[in-house]
Amino acid sequence: MITTDDIKTLRDLTGVSVMQCKKALEEAGGDKEKALIILRKKSGALAAKKGDRALAAGAIQAYVHNTRTVASLVLLACETDFVAKNEEFVKLAYDIAMQVAAANPEYLSRAEVDATAMGKAKEVFASEVAGRPEDLQTKILAGKLDAYFKDKILLEQAFVKDPGRSIRDLVDGAIQKFGERIEIAKFVRFDVRG
Repeated sequence: MITTDDIKTLRDLTGVSVMQCKKALEEAGGDKEKALIILRKKSGALAAKKGDRALAAGAIQAYVHNTRTVASLVLLACETDFVAKNEEFVKLAYDIAMQVAAANPEYLSRAEVDATAMGKAKEVFASEVAGRPEDLQTKILAGKLDAYFKDKILLEQAFVKDPGRSIRDLVDGAIQKFGERIEIAKFVRFDVRG
């Protein structure tokens, strides 16, 4: 039996509506861990539905590391000022800025990886898979490229505060929570060492 305490706990963890939490718990048979997975899965589908909405607002957030040698700025865009001024939205922008400072991504998404960078990476990894059976070479090469670029693409990076979630998971969760399209519009990182 699903109790109001179970629903409240899940809502506190995710911030999504009471009804979404209740439905996820029902679908998961009362298992909170399964319900979290269900909610994360649904957040990705919801993000895809809202992908064509106009982004007319947002928040710029800065992060400066305590050494004062690394800093970053992030523009997190959304549809309305109502969401842009929400404390949790601003905190998300801050967390993403901290991620940029800590993990130094080169690209926002896989679509930004240019052909030259992809070609050079393929050359390096092709020599590593040489000598393996032909049918496995393509799969191994694809896996090596994915692993290599995952660390360089902001949306695919594991979140520094919760390595079980990617930055894309955080953004999709915010879309589910706030009910509007949210995107990382721009980011920049500064480092005194170059």
